[in-house]
Amino acid sequence: MIQPLRLRINHSLSPTGPCPPRLQLRLPRWSAHRRHPGTPRAAPSIAHPIHERRLGCPRHCWLSTIISHLRLRCGRRSPILPCPELSDLMEKSSYASASSGELAAVAAGGGRPVRVIPLRHPQEAVSRRSIPSSPSWWSVALERARGMGPRDWAETALPCLSWMRMYRWKEDLQADLAAGVTVGVMLVPQAMSYAKLAGLHPIYGLYTGFVPLFVYAIFGSSRQLAVGPVALVSLLVSNVLGGIVDSSSELYTELAILLAFMVGILECLMGLLRLGWLIHFISHSVISGFTTASAIVIALSQIKYFLGYSVTRSSKIIPLVESIIGGIDQFSWPPFVMGSSFLTILLIMKKLGKSNKRLRFLRASGPLTAVVLGTIFVKIFRPSSISVVGEIPQGLPKFSIPRGFEHLMSLMPTAVLITGVAILESVGIAKALAAKNGYELDSNKELFGLGIANVCGSFFSSYPATGSFSRSAVNHESAAKSGLSGIIMGIIIGSALLFMTPLFTDIPQCALAAVVISAVTGLVDYEEAIFLWSIDKKDFFLWSITFITTLIFGIEIGVLVGVGFSLAFVIHESANPHIAVLGRLPGTTVYRNTLQYPEAYTYNGIVVVRIDAPIYFANISYIKDRLREYELNLPNSNRGPLVGRVYFVILEMSPVTYIDSSAVQALKDLHQEYKDRHIQIAIANPNRQQVQSSSSNDMKLSPQASGVLVDSITSPMAQQRYSFLKKLWKSPDENGSTGSEVQPLLHQNLV
Repeated sequence: MIQPLRLRINHSLSPTGPCPPRLQLRLPRWSAHRRHPGTPRAAPSIAHPIHERRLGCPRHCWLSTIISHLRLRCGRRSPILPCPELSDLMEKSSYASASSGELAAVAAGGGRPVRVIPLRHPQEAVSRRSIPSSPSWWSVALERARGMGPRDWAETALPCLSWMRMYRWKEDLQADLAAGVTVGVMLVPQAMSYAKLAGLHPIYGLYTGFVPLFVYAIFGSSRQLAVGPVALVSLLVSNVLGGIVDSSSELYTELAILLAFMVGILECLMGLLRLGWLIHFISHSVISGFTTASAIVIALSQIKYFLGYSVTRSSKIIPLVESIIGGIDQFSWPPFVMGSSFLTILLIMKKLGKSNKRLRFLRASGPLTAVVLGTIFVKIFRPSSISVVGEIPQGLPKFSIPRGFEHLMSLMPTAVLITGVAILESVGIAKALAAKNGYELDSNKELFGLGIANVCGSFFSSYPATGSFSRSAVNHESAAKSGLSGIIMGIIIGSALLFMTPLFTDIPQCALAAVVISAVTGLVDYEEAIFLWSIDKKDFFLWSITFITTLIFGIEIGVLVGVGFSLAFVIHESANPHIAVLGRLPGTTVYRNTLQYPEAYTYNGIVVVRIDAPIYFANISYIKDRLREYELNLPNSNRGPLVGRVYFVILEMSPVTYIDSSAVQALKDLHQEYKDRHIQIAIANPNRQQVQSSSSNDMKLSPQASGVLVDSITSPMAQQRYSFLKKLWKSPDENGSTGSEVQPLLHQNLV
């Protein structure tokens, strides 16, 4: 029969002062308890606390039961009440709702009847055998695959089928046409501008905005994401390829195309292996600092088209500023005036489009307006001091296999970095747009779609493409409903390649530079720095260190430093978990953090500690140090007599989801240290878990909800290493017995 909680408390007097009580407890298999309709609610009994829900036991009931028997006066000998009725009552039933008042009445010979309603615990049968281990990820995936039908498989392979199946042609077609035309008109000048930023001929920007759009519309899962060339990726391409080969050579273009192929392969692998979660280790403050510094570098690299003279190609701010200052004697007024005018027009149109919904078409038409005005001005006045784009080949891109694989290893770091930027920018934007439009998006499928788009694009002379924040925002504001808007963008780019390239010959370089600068102004997020300073100095430090290192040492170093500090903070938080001293809220059996609830009851000589993290090799030393601090520096208690030291330490383990072998060994050592100093340590409410030995991998510990620790040990070494957990959980009596012969005791001073 399942036994109730057993407590044996021995008190003794010492000539030098009070001695602490000695506690031996038997934790029961808690079950649901019901109160008789005629029985008033009273304080928790010795055997069982009062339960507030129908099934299961609140996690603080065990603490309430333990504390209620430890808060005794240590200076008086407490007589054991001879109570055969009480003993019979407790032996006959494992599940009782009797309160301490009722038990006292029985002990005193009261005539009020006590009705005991036994209830069977839902996990009684399960607790007799070991709990199987949690299923592995591949078994879960296999089970999910078995439940998928043909349509599910088709939508998994081609995500476009999900929106095509529900497409409303009358309602959605008009919105997709308007959004596709709007963003397509915006993409034509932006694509040429970003290609110039990457050090490539403007035609490769149009190529990058052509094939990848069609492929992504089929394999991409986002319905509003606008894919194509972006400023940040273009800067990364220019930065890495500029250090390998001259931008005017043919090898430069081949390596840019090869980079698109490598980025696509990496994105596909990450999507198939479901590794999109890796990017979660990079905090938002690091991303914000990186993009802000990159925007400043991009703007400074484009200012050469305003000044009229060449500037050093670099991703570091110091060489850029030195080059700008050093060539100031070559300054030319005509491109500066024209470029500044176009930039002012673009910023005004962008501001009006954001602030007024009726004028939001101005935001999308701004780049085209600047390009058209600049082309008309050049065709009319033919100024010799203003440089133009020059001849652009006409026609669609031809199929070709990427070349330059001998430079594969030198391009790998940049390919990894661009893949990370794609995850940060594209997947983040896609998830936000999916939430606004009411559909779910799988980040791994999104990565795979971007990878396929880049791989296919590399066979048609495109450099790395990813999702654009500005164009995606315009696409969403234009009420795009599906990936059909992306197909319409591709059709517009194809039309421009077939019929409009002769018109692009006289586009001023300063007009394209103004398009780039106006686009990256939205990436300068100084408001985020102000917000972080007022909220969290640690995140502000991450923002500042990433921003400064990116400006001074370049994009690659800035990203590495930011990610390194971000991971360091994650490791620090994991190695220094939050530990709280708990106290009982007055009139309840609920235990809460005493810092948040100063009115909570704490008892002298007893420390209840909650560890709010898994326990493993990295944080066990910190946990042990904190426990020793509580022993040396007694927490302020508001109940019980002053005893001068700690006699009982109770670890509330409900937040602990995992304990590794190193932590188990450390807890074993701590238990022995406490035992040598006459301090008793107990574990309360551990969660169900699996603790495996790193040497044998045969040990499984699974504490059930009933409070019994079920083990399946096949290794003698594992049995010796982990058996002390059962000692903490279920201590034997003085004779080494764990049976039911230990009678429950009722203390007359129990409050």
